[in-house]
Amino acid sequence: MPARIQCVVCRGHACIHLLVRDGLLFYDLLVFSFPTEEERFLRANDRPFNLSYHYANNAIKTSKYNIFTFLPLNLFEQLRRLANAYFLFLFVLQLIPQVSSLSWFTTAVPLVLVLSITAVKDASDDINRHKSDNQVNNRRVDVLIDGELRNEKWMNVQVGDIIKLENNQFVTADLLLLSSSEPLNLVYVETAELDGGTVMLTPLLCLSGEVRCEPPNNRLDKFKGTLTLDGQTYALDNDKVLLRGCTLRNTEWCFGLVIFGGPDTKLMQNSGKTRFKRTSIDHLMNVLVLCIFGFLASMCSVLAIGNAIWEVREGSMFTAFLPRDPGVDAPLSSFLSFWSYVIVLNTVVPISLYVSVEIIRLGNSFYIDWDRKMYYPKNDTPAQARTTTLNEELGQIKYIFSDKTGTLTQNIMTFNKCSINGKAYGELFDFSGQRVEITEKTERVDFSWNKLADPKFIFHDHSVVETVREGNPEAQAFFRLLALCHTVMPEEKKEGELYYQAQSPDEGALVTAARNFGFVFRSRTPESITVVEMGRQVTYELLAVLDFNNVRKRMSVIVRSPDGKLTLFCKGADTIIYERLHPACNKLMEVTTGHLNVSDAVALGRTLSRTCRDATAVEDKLQDGVPQTIEQLAKADIKIWVLTGDKQETAENIGYSCNMLREEMKEIFVVAANTAEGVKEELQ
Repeated sequence: MPARIQCVVCRGHACIHLLVRDGLLFYDLLVFSFPTEEERFLRANDRPFNLSYHYANNAIKTSKYNIFTFLPLNLFEQLRRLANAYFLFLFVLQLIPQVSSLSWFTTAVPLVLVLSITAVKDASDDINRHKSDNQVNNRRVDVLIDGELRNEKWMNVQVGDIIKLENNQFVTADLLLLSSSEPLNLVYVETAELDGGTVMLTPLLCLSGEVRCEPPNNRLDKFKGTLTLDGQTYALDNDKVLLRGCTLRNTEWCFGLVIFGGPDTKLMQNSGKTRFKRTSIDHLMNVLVLCIFGFLASMCSVLAIGNAIWEVREGSMFTAFLPRDPGVDAPLSSFLSFWSYVIVLNTVVPISLYVSVEIIRLGNSFYIDWDRKMYYPKNDTPAQARTTTLNEELGQIKYIFSDKTGTLTQNIMTFNKCSINGKAYGELFDFSGQRVEITEKTERVDFSWNKLADPKFIFHDHSVVETVREGNPEAQAFFRLLALCHTVMPEEKKEGELYYQAQSPDEGALVTAARNFGFVFRSRTPESITVVEMGRQVTYELLAVLDFNNVRKRMSVIVRSPDGKLTLFCKGADTIIYERLHPACNKLMEVTTGHLNVSDAVALGRTLSRTCRDATAVEDKLQDGVPQTIEQLAKADIKIWVLTGDKQETAENIGYSCNMLREEMKEIFVVAANTAEGVKEELQ
């Protein structure tokens, strides 16, 4: 009977083959590993299909050990220290009667003590990691299963599941956004770096579509894939993905399709695998112990050679009184004496040093937790040493790399000044023309004439309101631009009570300013923007939105007014706007540039230019204690680098205001090249 082979099970990491030959049944089990994932394919809301691909579920693991692996792994890690390995080797030598000159417990007791103290400390750190993992894995989220929402743990969420998130909830996994409560299918998120952002959503409620996309990777700013639904294929990019590590803000609810879960999420891909870390002090002690080993080996070698010489010359005379063991001659006796000397002189290697270092680390971690100066009362957040292994590295930091927005600054913007058609507003002057300092007691502008004004908005220059209410066309065009050129979403829970949800704080500040000066952004749809202009409601047809990015450095909208007039409104960095102005605007540009430079001189965080006649300034406030903190870090000889997208003048003034740059610095080196080669040349 001919042989017939049939593959009956091919699932997971194994394949069972059945072989029928001569009426007999044979089988074999082939175990194999999957090749590297090149493309991810999944079906929405189809768990059996997606489970067949064995994608990782949404459980995460940052701990190093479990109850079974702790002892072997921790011992292996500790024995990577040369001193521990040395004393273990010494303990083995002491178990050999021919070379042992001391009892075995003289080495075993201190070795067990050192290993035990370190093991307890490492176990405590890992228990905290387990608690953190369990807390995250046991968070609850609504999952669409069999047509109904079920409250499941995060760890039970699978690739292809459709989940529902609500306002202020953490994003469960890397999601393809399907639908939201916002009219334009927008979602507002707060990233893990506390820098707010918006994500454009796919305007589809996908219940049975198929997604093909790139495999798991750590690129936070890129995503490529396609969604196939009802025979139609839609392109997917990074703007349609919500990443784990974000928090949903200012959005009542949204639905998302899980694309990557747990260790496959971009957040965990960037975290990397938990590995054993060694501090520079550990490396230094290893080097020192290695030198001590060399010194010990040299001493023992000299003594062993001396023993050999004595055995050859004088030892034979004492054999009558101290007979040698059978088979032991002078060379072998010298070899054994070498190891005996190693045991006798073992105190040269200071095992107590490791005990002292571990106790100091543990105590130092408690001092960090108890430090009142590191307590932040606003959020009731104390300092917390998450590991007791790396504490001493804090005192050896040489460089700090930091982002500006949201780190040095509060990411809270307030409308401060503006320059309209060559006239600056926002400062107060007395009768002699001297600038008056604005304090909390300074009289504020009364906006009671505007029923839709924001009561929290504060401004002190009354001339702006007077100019707008008098019907000045340039001033009204300025605030009309602020009310139209943005991506802000309004929310009106009660009649007249407007809440703006802004992609960036400067947009929110500018739209709020326009609102108080009589140009109230009221509502928007994908095709229109409605503004209340000095009490009169006007609806503009929205023809195009050209988003801001790092290349364009400006944002533009094209609208059609009720009288049919087409207008392009643009806002962006002054250097970018100036390049596009008509030569007839040169004189006005010079005046406006002077106003902008004055704004920079008083350390305003951000300046923007708008069309050929406008410029604005918003104040970017520093975080509490930033100047003092940077000053102390500089005293510790720590070099600080801050990344910012501001222009050079603004960046320099921010540097002075936060004490990164100081007046006593004689010369500031500015790298102003625009290419990699140019920067390299200037640095050289």
